[in-house]
Amino acid sequence: MRLNSTSLQVIEFGEEETDKFYCLIDLKVSPNGMNIEKLKLSDPRNFDLQFKESGCLLMLTGDEVKELVKRGSVDEQKMHRSLFDLAVKEGVIKMSSEN
Repeated sequence: MRLNSTSLQVIEFGEEETDKFYCLIDLKVSPNGMNIEKLKLSDPRNFDLQFKESGCLLMLTGDEVKELVKRGSVDEQKMHRSLFDLAVKEGVIKMSSEN
């Protein structure tokens, strides 16, 4: 997978940092990003499955991202690139040279 075959989508379900989700999206699965309205109507018991089926490769809460920024593991100014690199480093996705 390559950086340009992903996008970063920030989804907010409430006011708190724990209600904010940073999602690295596979554009081959969801070229226009995840359908948030559809997700909001999903059964909460199937929430993770809905994210996965929508092409979500990595999902972190606002609190988790805030902590990663504080540790220097994620660059707030280059969030998409940083989260992609983190996903590669942690083995969530494999980086490739093909599209």
